[in-house]
Amino acid sequence: MPGLFLIAHAPLASALKLAAQHCFPEAAQAMQILDVPANLPPDEIEAQCRIILEMLQKADPRGEALILADVFGATPCNIVQRLADGVRAKVITGVNVPMLWRALNYANEPLDTLITRAVAGGTQGVMQIATNRPQNQASQPTNDQDHHQHQQ
Repeated sequence: MPGLFLIAHAPLASALKLAAQHCFPEAAQAMQILDVPANLPPDEIEAQCRIILEMLQKADPRGEALILADVFGATPCNIVQRLADGVRAKVITGVNVPMLWRALNYANEPLDTLITRAVAGGTQGVMQIATNRPQNQASQPTNDQDHHQHQQ
């Protein structure tokens, strides 16, 4: 199973790991994260990334790792892009919860398949939804004694 490394502007990586633990507690434990604070010099970020990436690749029999970064062109992404070789370590940017959950759900797939599934999860998870009920639709009855209008 390829190692999974999540890097983002602080505190996003930690928050995404918490979201991952909600549905995939065991898989999320194996995931490595790095929250990048605004004041950390790029060479220190790179050194930390290098250590994490080497550790993940040593743990995988094929030496593979998938790196998820938050924003294309920003420091976290630029640094891991320099470290990833494009063969055994690959980067996806624009990480979101659906992408992360898809990556964790299919973590046992080969790296290229995992990337395809993660990108599909991330893009399919972004959509516009209706904010108002269509006209002529009455409110649905609720069993909520406090009359809160929410869905779970």
